[in-house]
Amino acid sequence: MLKLYITSRISFSLYADDYTVRDPPLTEFGKQTQCAALSESLQAFPLSQEIGLIVVSPMTRALQTADNSLGWLMKEGVPAIPQAEWQENTVNNIDIGRPVAELEKGFPQFDWTQMDPVFPAKEGLYEFSQKALTERGIVARTMLYERKEKVIAVISHDGFMRVGICQRKFGNADYRVFDFEENGLGLVEWKSTEEKGGGLGTSPKGHFGWLPNDFKYMPKNATTTTETNCESTTVLDV
Repeated sequence: MLKLYITSRISFSLYADDYTVRDPPLTEFGKQTQCAALSESLQAFPLSQEIGLIVVSPMTRALQTADNSLGWLMKEGVPAIPQAEWQENTVNNIDIGRPVAELEKGFPQFDWTQMDPVFPAKEGLYEFSQKALTERGIVARTMLYERKEKVIAVISHDGFMRVGICQRKFGNADYRVFDFEENGLGLVEWKSTEEKGGGLGTSPKGHFGWLPNDFKYMPKNATTTTETNCESTTVLDV
């Protein structure tokens, strides 16, 4: 059975531009302006009324985005579950989460029972390597595919979405709509968001896979991928 979900991106411009701060929050501009625009667009999009589940990265900026842009669904009883599989890629402080016990206190409106206890450690499935990120993308898509809900909203991050999920780039607080392929975990984007460049029209058009710069800060022993090999791994369908 086909599953369909909406994805939304959190970008650096939404929160304090200091990469040394661990798990920073959104700026007021992000909360008051960009999340408001996203919420307005989603509420006007008929498919949003069918959303039966919200899956969100456990990073503070993603949780705040979910609360500020999809809070109206949460108030109607749509469950919202943070999952470690949707966190951002790097081991920079800005992409390292906080302990779950601390997050639970700050965001009690979310259901934390399905969080991987490994979080926030960047190890195993969550390490910063091409192999782990590719595997994590497969795991994340499989989890969605096996859900019973017909429409799922996902709040995640541009880097992980591009290399692990859908080979697309996302503009600030923009979203795209996909169907799962009939016989697999591959994703097919709706023409309405593909041709426009996202639901808000702020996302780059086209397909984007691994880029040489993705490996700039990876440990030297984590990958030996070259620019040519990056291009050959742009499609992650399984």
